[in-house]
Amino acid sequence: MSDTTAIEARISGRVQGVSFRAWTEAEARARGLSGWVRNEADGTVSAHLAGPADKVSDMVEALHRGPAAARVEAVRTSPAKATAKGKFRIIR
Repeated sequence: MSDTTAIEARISGRVQGVSFRAWTEAEARARGLSGWVRNEADGTVSAHLAGPADKVSDMVEALHRGPAAARVEAVRTSPAKATAKGKFRIIR
């Protein structure tokens, strides 16, 4: 069984206005992760991902690709406390 882990991710590039948040929500829920995703004022997208370590790692790999209309330039991650519970959601 996988250990539970959590990370904060910051995604840069063409990631706003391309359904990145909705795509992230669907992908995270498909992996059974909890957390959130939101747009930032500087044009990046931030996400908090929590769940089994292998599923979080797989989601980070997916963030590097993003949805078809996105152009991901970088994904920066850092460890976080698993504060999110329940379903993954988009926050404003």
